[in-house]
Amino acid sequence: MAAANRTSRPTPQPGPIPLKRWPGVARHASRTLRVKSSAAVDPGTYRTWHFLDNAPELERAGLEPVGTVLCVHGNPTWSYLWRDVVAAGSDAGSRPWRVVAIDHLDMGYSERTGTERSLQDRIRDLGDFTQALGIDENPGPEGVVTLSHDWGGLISQGWGVEHPELHRGRIFTNTALYHAEGEKIPGALRLALHPAVHSRGTQSTTAFLDVTLSLHRGEWDPETKKAYRSPYQSTKDRNGIRNFVADIPMDPQHRAYPEMQRIARAVADDDLPCLVLWGPADPVFKQRYLDDILSRNPEATLHRFDKAGHLVAEDEDIASVLFTWLDEALLGSPKVVERHRVVREKDRKSSPLALDYRPMISELDERRADDSPAVVDMGPVNHGARPKATGKHATAPLATIRRQLSWRELAEKVDHTAEVLRDLGVQAGTRVNLMVPPGSRLTTLIYACLKIGAVIVVADTGLGMKGLTRALRGASPEFLVGIPQAMLAAKAAGWPGRRVLAGTAHSSTLRLLGAEAGIDSHFVREPQPTTPWNAPQPDNVAAILYTSGSTGPAKGVAYTHRQLSSMRDAIQNTYSLSEGAGLVAGFAPFALLGPALGATSVTPDMDVTQPKTLTAKALAQAVEAIEATVVFASPAALMNVVETREDMSEDEREAMRRVGRLLSAGAPITMPLLESMAEICPNAKLHTPYGMTECLPLTDINLDQIREAEKDSDPEDGVEGAGSGVCVGTPVYGARVQVVPLDEQGNATGEPTHVQNVTGEIIAAAPHAKDHYDRLWWTERASDTIPGWHRTGDVGHFDASGRLWVEGRLTHLLSTEEGLLTPVAGETAAEKISGVRRAAVVGVGPWGAQVPVVVVERESTAARGGSRAVKDGPAPRALARAVRASVESATGVRVAAVLQVREHPTDIRHNSKIDRPRLATWASSVLSGGKVRKP
Repeated sequence: MAAANRTSRPTPQPGPIPLKRWPGVARHASRTLRVKSSAAVDPGTYRTWHFLDNAPELERAGLEPVGTVLCVHGNPTWSYLWRDVVAAGSDAGSRPWRVVAIDHLDMGYSERTGTERSLQDRIRDLGDFTQALGIDENPGPEGVVTLSHDWGGLISQGWGVEHPELHRGRIFTNTALYHAEGEKIPGALRLALHPAVHSRGTQSTTAFLDVTLSLHRGEWDPETKKAYRSPYQSTKDRNGIRNFVADIPMDPQHRAYPEMQRIARAVADDDLPCLVLWGPADPVFKQRYLDDILSRNPEATLHRFDKAGHLVAEDEDIASVLFTWLDEALLGSPKVVERHRVVREKDRKSSPLALDYRPMISELDERRADDSPAVVDMGPVNHGARPKATGKHATAPLATIRRQLSWRELAEKVDHTAEVLRDLGVQAGTRVNLMVPPGSRLTTLIYACLKIGAVIVVADTGLGMKGLTRALRGASPEFLVGIPQAMLAAKAAGWPGRRVLAGTAHSSTLRLLGAEAGIDSHFVREPQPTTPWNAPQPDNVAAILYTSGSTGPAKGVAYTHRQLSSMRDAIQNTYSLSEGAGLVAGFAPFALLGPALGATSVTPDMDVTQPKTLTAKALAQAVEAIEATVVFASPAALMNVVETREDMSEDEREAMRRVGRLLSAGAPITMPLLESMAEICPNAKLHTPYGMTECLPLTDINLDQIREAEKDSDPEDGVEGAGSGVCVGTPVYGARVQVVPLDEQGNATGEPTHVQNVTGEIIAAAPHAKDHYDRLWWTERASDTIPGWHRTGDVGHFDASGRLWVEGRLTHLLSTEEGLLTPVAGETAAEKISGVRRAAVVGVGPWGAQVPVVVVERESTAARGGSRAVKDGPAPRALARAVRASVESATGVRVAAVLQVREHPTDIRHNSKIDRPRLATWASSVLSGGKVRKP
């Protein structure tokens, strides 16, 4: 810092509080300062403040800060909450920040004043402190950015209202700016405020502190937990905790309520840059408080740490995120998202898909006079209970057409549904969660939302209640339209959104379900001429589609109207789908695309959220119902089709012979499964498109091409550029693919390339790739570090013919003494052994010295047959020898052990993506002599 600045700043004076060293706090960062109070409760009194400050570190390094981050804690934490941010501020390279983290008076190691300080007093206190420390006169060129948590949110923004010339940005962690009149405060705070509990729970005992520390989502380091407790040892020490709770503005009669209203209004009226880092697993500051913050900061950058809770600064590394945001938002560094959009726009204009934009709704509008079938739903005959399995396979019941809509009827229903939704308050940009099974009803709702310009939120029940609840709270839809089961689940789980029944019901039933209306029975007022339909803009967000959750918590993937239309065009042109084609949609995402493709689509008699429920008979009956020529189903669904093929009648077998194209995506599909499906659909081209929720499809290959690739990869043929893993073919219409080479640690750090035999992370670019991850700024930034390209997290390489081979995921790499090992080639070799249904290669041991272990899932026929069932644990010697020989012959890798399981742990949606990290933990336990449990 400049000498002039150093001399103008008051020197913090040692206070009467004995200070100690705490884990994570630098020796000179802990400081005290005598400050003259201007608060109404003790004007003119000097008080001793404790705070953490990286200024001494900056001075020793000769660094001038670009600005000041003012960190304001809540109750009952103290400045220690921000220790990592304080330390990281000095490590920001050539653009460091001064970070000052205060202890409120009566909190942490600041003076115990013996007063009861109000919200207004604390705002005055903070202003007194920043003036005394010299921040008001010398904040740095970029001014002051506030960082707050808990009730520090209101205090910090109150300071900002009083210092508008200094306040340049705000960063919130779990906090609240406003509590609406009539709303109950969170239960934990209501309990703490109860007269019978208040004093005892907050001051006489450590109960309030204990509960707060219990909200940490990880394991506490004992010394860190001890540090949090250290300033609150005695009853006197905890007086501030008690008074902070008492000052919660719970209703308009509370003294702090008007001040809270004033601050909240002021925040809404300015346009300061805002970053929100949120832990959704917080029982105190729930979703409604986040929604309020976002409503007052509509341009805010938001990242939800899905596994974090109330103490998000302890649960996650927020320092890296916030300093990156400061660098981009305040210091003028290129913004990744903006660069991404500029590059995407450039790609779009140069792409063969850069035809005239044709909305998803266009086909439906153009065919509204067509009386041929548009959508068909299959259902069991008599809608009765299904018989249980009594033999080798369950006896599949007959299915019939349950509902059918022509193009004319579908267009009329879409128009009516759009009017109903709009009458209920749905507008362009309104988020609408659709909790309806795939079929004609869901199709109607999807296209009604597209017509209005509402944002469709699709998180299917295959995520499970826990995953679904996390996803919906993250998306925070304003409306939830669903079937009765969804209405009841919404009540039980507290899902957000005004609830509307997808159907009709008596008013008493609607009340029971918590629904305000039924789509089919709501009376629409006469549309006003002043509110005509306005077509949504191409680059407005159209849908948020959730990933399967197989690689971590499910993520919301945002698509614009243009990107959805480009997805339609990519599929239409890649697979030559022409108007009038019949499509069996046994894969949930394709419920969205059928009418846009001009195809008659049928939903089989199955639970689409559980792919394994699709039987061969149900598939054949769906094909027969519309004389379908195209089938789309997941690998898990096809596995069950193969296993139940003996149940088909001769007519149903004949129907399957008329299928001309079969597509399967969602997870890798094995050659034996494809060969079996080729026997069922002998006249079909069997395609296995590769892609992900973020870009579907990306590449494509058919069975004949796979056979050719397998032949080329045979090491005995000595073909240059042989592949290993699963060959997924070449890019689809409009898409581009490259790989980023890996370094020795398995990090993708090289320059993107499509040179053959270079293994790296697969990256993708396409007009139909995602726009962004919803409310996951840090995740989005990581996926778009190469502008215009999506980092898939998959690992692969190109062969001599330019075909892409997928070898696994970055998170599934093994690091052995011989180097990095990708798992898929070994898994493919193991799956060639008779009796092996699926295989997973996992690493056991420390990174750099892992050994490969193969975990096989036995075929279901083997599991059911014989007198002894398959037991989880070590595989039989004969099977282990065969698997070892096959893997070592194909890859040259020596297998340390072969284990077996009755069933691999897989993702819920596809029942196909194996949870390898979970299997690795299980295998390590088994091989170390632990009790053999189900993985």
